Amino acid sequence: MELDQFTRANAPTEGGDGFQRENKRLLDVPVDGTVMVKAGSMIGYTGDLTFTGKSSAEGGLTGFVKEAVSSEGTPIMEAEGQGHLYVADQGKKVQILDLDEGEAISVNGTDVLAFESTVDYEISTIGGLSEAAAGGLTNVYLSGPGQVAITTHGDPLVLSPPVVTDPDATVAWSTDCSPSVGTNKTIEIGQTSGESIQMEFTGSDGFVVIQPHEEGSQV
Repeated sequence: MELDQFTRANAPTEGGDGFQRENKRLLDVPVDGTVMVKAGSMIGYTGDLTFTGKSSAEGGLTGFVKEAVSSEGTPIMEAEGQGHLYVADQGKKVQILDLDEGEAISVNGTDVLAFESTVDYEISTIGGLSEAAAGGLTNVYLSGPGQVAITTHGDPLVLSPPVVTDPDATVAWSTDCSPSVGTNKTIEIGQTSGESIQMEFTGSDGFVVIQPHEEGSQV
């Protein structure tokens, strides 16, 4: 491929309002004011933008209470100014959701990439998951209106309850189906299955998003 062909083929897409995927793993966020993004997710930007750390797993605008490397933290930063912000997270696929007024979703803290400033958010620790691996400790409650971008390892699968999931593979769920956390009731002899902690979603309403990857399985 000639150089000019390469630059044209991989140039940002022109036009469009709101969040836009430049490819499956890279999000273009047009900024005119403020937007919230995952700390450390910026890979480039145009225009005039500044970044400020805003929150962690403890919630509230308290700055970085937890370090970004902590599995218990969900650091968020605010981008302010005018321009285009390009964000990505370890090559994970980007999914864009449009939340209407009154709509809300709970997302695993490691899987939140960006959301508009019109979206209200609350970060909390999921009760009963203190022993779980890194991927399942915190979740972010996001309520509309506004756009939200989440990330998944591979293509997501959306299931209807009742369903039981692995916390490390659970990406998000609708707010009308809260999970309960328990342990595998099967008695294991010899080598354990590695599936001792589970999230159970009951009822018949809502949805649960899982991915073909366990966040806590990486060494």
